[in-house]
Amino acid sequence: MTLRVACVGAGYFSQFHIDSWRRIPHVELVGVCDQVREKAEATGAPAFTNLATMLDAVQPDIVDLILPPVRHAEAIRTAIAHQNLKAIICQKPFCENLAEAEDMVALAQEANVPLIVHENFRFQPWYRRAKEVLDQGSLGDLYQVTFRLRPGDGQGADAYLARQPYFQKMKRFLIHETGVHWIDTFRYLLGPPHAVYADLRRVNPVIAGEDAGFVVLDHAAGVRAVFDGNRNVDHAADNPRRTMGEATFEGSGGVLTLRGDGSLGLRKHGAQSETVILPPDAHEGFGGDCTHALQLHVVSGLMSGQPLENLAADYLQVIRIEEAVYRSAETGQKVKV
Repeated sequence: MTLRVACVGAGYFSQFHIDSWRRIPHVELVGVCDQVREKAEATGAPAFTNLATMLDAVQPDIVDLILPPVRHAEAIRTAIAHQNLKAIICQKPFCENLAEAEDMVALAQEANVPLIVHENFRFQPWYRRAKEVLDQGSLGDLYQVTFRLRPGDGQGADAYLARQPYFQKMKRFLIHETGVHWIDTFRYLLGPPHAVYADLRRVNPVIAGEDAGFVVLDHAAGVRAVFDGNRNVDHAADNPRRTMGEATFEGSGGVLTLRGDGSLGLRKHGAQSETVILPPDAHEGFGGDCTHALQLHVVSGLMSGQPLENLAADYLQVIRIEEAVYRSAETGQKVKV
């Protein structure tokens, strides 16, 4: 069986989606749609400027929406109106708000079309390996997981303009656009949180939303997850966007450390040295090839009938946690989830 894939959106990040689709066996990229025809044509795939026209022309099995949140709902409605889809994949942040996201989930469920959120950070190889370490109990009783976001791309008046200029205008930025990656990843690693506390601020005045801050998530058994984000500061890495920062997993039996090269080192409690359990990442693209890992997971699931991660109905919880983060930042209080 060959799955026919059509992509919507040919902006900066679409390159990683399109490259991945072309590497997956039994997948054919049959069309790319963008409001600017030249961008769609530059992908080398059949080019379109109208989604409905593309759907009628190429009859895809999977529609991959690589769009900013403001365009999600309309595109999902158009795709669902087209018959015989096997799945829709939608980039994050998913929709503009929780109510809209809930409407899209209900619409997809009514049409019996799997709707998957393209939340790819949990598919980065260092987090998949870290999950194995946690599940094996190698850290003993887990106390805390901390991630320090330090991509270093947020300084100056031209921050983000070359890559994703709409970042500057997002009234909710650090958490809504970026921090959701770790809200979902912490859920994947630790299970759902039951409360959050947040302190957010804006460092670069040209950015409409917050670009720095702290979020503390309370998980089961007293485990805490800490997201410490500042997009104005970098970290030691040849490619700051590989991991976008550094992480520590601390437990009674030792500490697992993620570095900017994508490597993981495990130091046992009381030891002076660590064991490398994942070597530095060699992938030249984005995030340890996590886009490819997610899309391969979707294709494998559709072909085998195995359960899919990141179904939009489950992802609604990420949006609810995000809303709790912003409520906490506004009130200065810990908020139950």
